[in-house]
Amino acid sequence: MSGRILITGGAGFLGSHLADELLEHGYRVRALDNLSEQVHGPAASRPGYLSPDVELIAGDVRDPEAVRQALEGVDAVYHFAAMVGVGQSMYEIERYTSANNLGTAVLLEALIERPVQRLVVASSMSIYGEGLYRDADGRPVTACERDRESLKAHEWELKDGQGRPLTPVPTPESKPPVLTSVYALSKYDQERLCLMVGRAYGIPTVALRFFNVYGTRQALSNPYTGVLAIFASRLLNGNPPLIFEDGRQMRDFVHVSDIARACRLALERPEASDQVFGQVFNIGSGRQYTVREIARALGEVLGREAIEPEITGKYRVGDIRHCVADITLARRVLGYEPQMPLEQGLVELASWLAGQVACDRAAEAGAELAARGLTV
Repeated sequence: MSGRILITGGAGFLGSHLADELLEHGYRVRALDNLSEQVHGPAASRPGYLSPDVELIAGDVRDPEAVRQALEGVDAVYHFAAMVGVGQSMYEIERYTSANNLGTAVLLEALIERPVQRLVVASSMSIYGEGLYRDADGRPVTACERDRESLKAHEWELKDGQGRPLTPVPTPESKPPVLTSVYALSKYDQERLCLMVGRAYGIPTVALRFFNVYGTRQALSNPYTGVLAIFASRLLNGNPPLIFEDGRQMRDFVHVSDIARACRLALERPEASDQVFGQVFNIGSGRQYTVREIARALGEVLGREAIEPEITGKYRVGDIRHCVADITLARRVLGYEPQMPLEQGLVELASWLAGQVACDRAAEAGAELAARGLTV
């Protein structure tokens, strides 16, 4: 495929890296972005990192006229526009539902009138809730949640009905969703709406479930962005990273360059939108790290290893214990293979951070959650 590509949310962290990837491979790129203050700061101007070759339309995906303008002459669409953050979504319910759910609906109504060759929607690992587990007898456990009493007692790990510990294993796309936050619900809604409408109107559609993405250009002053950016903001200001629970919860951290490449493959591979092959793909590294390990590794590359992470022993409503990607399907159908090792990605991130100024709002965000009873 060649031609002009629209990225909603294209001036943000993920969208700008995808724009670079597409431009490098000969595509023309247009971005629709509302330049949200929470992400871009009060200036609401074109970010300096956005390639000058990207045509930027400043507008909201909930504005039908802006969406129609953005779709003019477009061959394919990446739908990345969304508010991001589990904690904030639990009290800014209207904003998240409006931006994520309504924004997707407005885009899809416009696409019905002006179909494209392919629609790729950014979904999220958050829709799984807890990842896949196996019980002591080796049987898969697909639906499990922790109760408040266990969390208050600092019993972080999940157990079966007989009190035996469950073992986390890589999570495949076949695991049923367990939606534990407003954010997760809205991302699942975005994914399902796009696939449903795409099927009904003959628009080939692909949903990519991103795991924990990190890299340059994340909004360091946004306390609801990715965990590595939040930790970086703390460390750059001489403050310890704040870690919920005991820090041993496991996540899959994937570099933004790997995400951008997976997105391009989802556009170019004909099989990606074939219902037989799946249409939904996990995009992660396939490797697991504890949050505590990540905080310490980042401190080392920033030269702040003397600042020990602060283990809060608190639980945030909507958080899960373990979730790591099974990327077998993306490897087989998309030809996706993660290429950036975490160690190298952190060194690149540290180099970029050296020239950044970050306003540390993590404690402020934590106090907001606590005041609303959203931490235990």
